[in-house]
Amino acid sequence: MKFASRTHVKVDEENPYWISFSDLMSALLVIFILAAVALIIELTQRTQDIDAGIEELKKAEQARQDILNEVREELAKQNIKVEIADNETVIRIPEETLSFKSGDDQIPEDMVESVKSIGAVLHSAVMKNDRFTYLDTVFVEGHTDSVPIKFGKYWTKGNWGLSADRAITVWKLWSEELVLEPSLNELLNHSEENLFSVSGYAATRRVELDESTPELRAKNRRIDIRFTVKRPSIEDLEKIKPNYNKK
Repeated sequence: MKFASRTHVKVDEENPYWISFSDLMSALLVIFILAAVALIIELTQRTQDIDAGIEELKKAEQARQDILNEVREELAKQNIKVEIADNETVIRIPEETLSFKSGDDQIPEDMVESVKSIGAVLHSAVMKNDRFTYLDTVFVEGHTDSVPIKFGKYWTKGNWGLSADRAITVWKLWSEELVLEPSLNELLNHSEENLFSVSGYAATRRVELDESTPELRAKNRRIDIRFTVKRPSIEDLEKIKPNYNKK
């Protein structure tokens, strides 16, 4: 027994690297545990970021839906018809509520008050519960039929200029003649940029492809109000991307 004990001591003394190897393995185990904990924390944070992003997007989509439904319902109480279109992203003002004459950008006198009411109700719906903070842009979009303009003030501008000017006419009526607090042109989005904008699409987005009658063509001479919601930024997507690459 004494001989075996002396032999054991001798081996340890002659092979000190076994002690160093044991210490190294212990250190590596600690590093592995710390790395595993760090990875778990990182994945947990990414999951929370994804969940938070999804929840924020859901709130934005709900805010938009609430705005559209409320505008339609409130205007219906005033016997003013608007429609919800394009997968519940657009309030469409149909020709019975606002109809432009062919080649003209002016709102008919008998429709001015209805258009003003649309602007006032829109303002109320957007402001309610600070819904505007979930929006990126509200586009007032002008549209035309496909009949080419061959004379008049839009002979050089064509349908593109006409559609843009129709949107501008509606916007000016809302921003200059409605007494609102704050005014529509003072509303800012989440990036501190103007919430409202105008655009013209000429005949590129017709609701009636068949324009064989004046009535069908009139349906395309309209105003749409399109709502876009706040989306995740590039930085947000970059945070999410590595998590999906591991799947």
